[in-house]
Order: sequence, then structure tokens, then C-alpha cells
Amino acid sequence: MEVTIGVQNVAREITVETDADPAQVAKAVDDALASPESVLRLTDSKGRTVLVPGRAIGWVQVGESEKGKVGFGMS
Repeated sequence: MEVTIGVQNVAREITVETDADPAQVAKAVDDALASPESVLRLTDSKGRTVLVPGRAIGWVQVGESEKGKVGFGMS
């Protein structure tokens, strides 16, 4: 699952590929937004942890990973 996080006052978003299901990610985001001192913690598919302060989160997009396209055909 791909999670994209927009951080306030930062031009680039953070993209994390995680094995968590959408409900787990939504709960983690809700918990991070519940208090100004909380932190969004996500573990990516390689076992690395991403930490984003809850007060800095601008938006979060949760969706399925896009499979890479192979070949030179036009679609």
C-alpha cells in the first residue's frame, strides 16, 4: 500500500510503501492528528520507520500501489 503525506511548509511530499492495511494507516493518522504533540509513525515495507510530527501533517493520501508498467506499448 502506498501512503503519500503532505507536510506543511515543505514543497515535496513523503511517499511510503507499507504492508499495513488502510484501516491501520487511517488509525495511525487519526492518532497523530488527535494531539499537537503526537507523531505519525509508519513502517515501510523494508522495515524502516518514518516519523512525522502530527502538527506538521497537511494531508494524507492512502491507496493501492501502482504496479510498474513493462514494455514500450502505448496504452
